[in-house]
Amino acid sequence: MGARRSHRKGSLAFRPRKRANSQMPRIGYWPASAERRLLGFAAYKAGMTSAAYVDDSTSPNAGNEIVGAATVLEVPPMIAYGIRGMKFGQVVADEIIDDQKLLLNISLKNKKKNKLDASKISEVYLLAFTQPDKTGFGRKSPDRMMLGVGGKDVADKLEYARSLLGKELKASDAFKPGEFVDAVSVTIGKGWQGTVKRFGTHQQRRKATGKVRHIGTLGPWHPGYVMYTVPHPGQMGYHKRTELNKRILKIVGPDEVNPKGGFPHYGLVKNECLLMVGSIGGPQKRLIRLRKAVRNPAVKAVDVRMISQESKN
Repeated sequence: MGARRSHRKGSLAFRPRKRANSQMPRIGYWPASAERRLLGFAAYKAGMTSAAYVDDSTSPNAGNEIVGAATVLEVPPMIAYGIRGMKFGQVVADEIIDDQKLLLNISLKNKKKNKLDASKISEVYLLAFTQPDKTGFGRKSPDRMMLGVGGKDVADKLEYARSLLGKELKASDAFKPGEFVDAVSVTIGKGWQGTVKRFGTHQQRRKATGKVRHIGTLGPWHPGYVMYTVPHPGQMGYHKRTELNKRILKIVGPDEVNPKGGFPHYGLVKNECLLMVGSIGGPQKRLIRLRKAVRNPAVKAVDVRMISQESKN
């Protein structure tokens, strides 16, 4: 058997590579925070632009003005309609507001009214829904989700969550410029792809087998079956992915980021936006869920010098 002289083909970190169950990704873990605050928010990806800002990292460019790619996320206000109490990972009860007109937006009515008791629960989450009709890209149906809540203890979290019921929530109330967040989204779907594009394997020389873009071997003699690690054709893209430590450059208004003619496949943004460093998974109009960074609690304002508003068409 010949010596293996190259790295393996394809990451094993994301298995199985199947289509996401829902376009609204779930968040399974929320970081702890003693501060009274929202730990997450929902945004819609508008597009990308370029921004000039002062590099405050430890790179060789530290202290210099640099120009880099940035993603624009539109964050229309969300509305809090309830509180969910949980214990040992199980739902105990939901405390829902009495405003039937508000609940009609999410087709939720005649729900049993509960009153949460802080002594009988261990986790508190805020139930909220998005308002995509306040954007300009045409979507009407809202998305319902749970948002983590910060506080000293369960009673403090419950009191804070009750103070938000029935109110509009803004992203500027949840995040600060320069803060790191985790972005959870469903990536761009690319359909059924072969092994060369899906895993980056080498193309075969034509005279070897008469085929070029196929996998060379299905594995060793033993074990006597094809292992899951062997590259195969299949679904590529439309996967749920969590990107850690995406930095918020600035929280801006629509007049500061709208390019001439609007963003391609999106149009003009109408609400406040988050200007993020680098790229974020998903196409335009895709729902992006943001969460307070689990691994990087640093918050340091960034000196943003310029945001490009040149036409993207």
